[in-house]
Amino acid sequence: MTKNSSLPVITISRQYGAGGRSLAKGLSEKLGIKYYDIDFVRLTAKVSGFSEEQIIAEGEDMGKRAQFLNSFLTNASFSNPYDKIFQAQKAVILGLAENPCIIVGRCSNIILREEGIPSFDIFLTASLEYRVKWAAENGKHDGVDLEKYVEHRDSWRKNYYKAYTNHDLGEASDYHICLDTSYLGIDKCVDIVAGILNPSGKQ
Repeated sequence: MTKNSSLPVITISRQYGAGGRSLAKGLSEKLGIKYYDIDFVRLTAKVSGFSEEQIIAEGEDMGKRAQFLNSFLTNASFSNPYDKIFQAQKAVILGLAENPCIIVGRCSNIILREEGIPSFDIFLTASLEYRVKWAAENGKHDGVDLEKYVEHRDSWRKNYYKAYTNHDLGEASDYHICLDTSYLGIDKCVDIVAGILNPSGKQ
């Protein structure tokens, strides 16, 4: 892959099942820069000492019980795994941002903004029907009410984002562009973003 050094860091925030990884992969191929999603977990594990399983379980979702525990541990000055993982993720994000790349999730748009690092920030939304279909095709959810599962994952992701950025996930003013993948399709979204960032089509 030829690196396109003229591009900014691209961040992708998303609703659960809206296709963040698919967009990142498509943009990576189109623009000639790396993307980090699953690899991000491996890099964070190296920095933090937590296992990849812990980072996946606690690294971007926060249910009500976990939100309360996170707040309690922070206020009580106890060791807080959420905080440690977040700080490790932040360090990884800042390291990756030294070169053009695509980062999926992890509050990366706000982290970079607060550090004064330019980025092009995307938010993906999609219909509930589209996201339920995605969940059915991309996970082991036998006997689970998928509609409720998707809604819960959205809620947990919003809690996490709010806890660590004090912003609301999906607030339009926090992004350069918001795209509906269920309406446009991933390929069209790739073309739209690539057309904005690299209109010449050169890598």
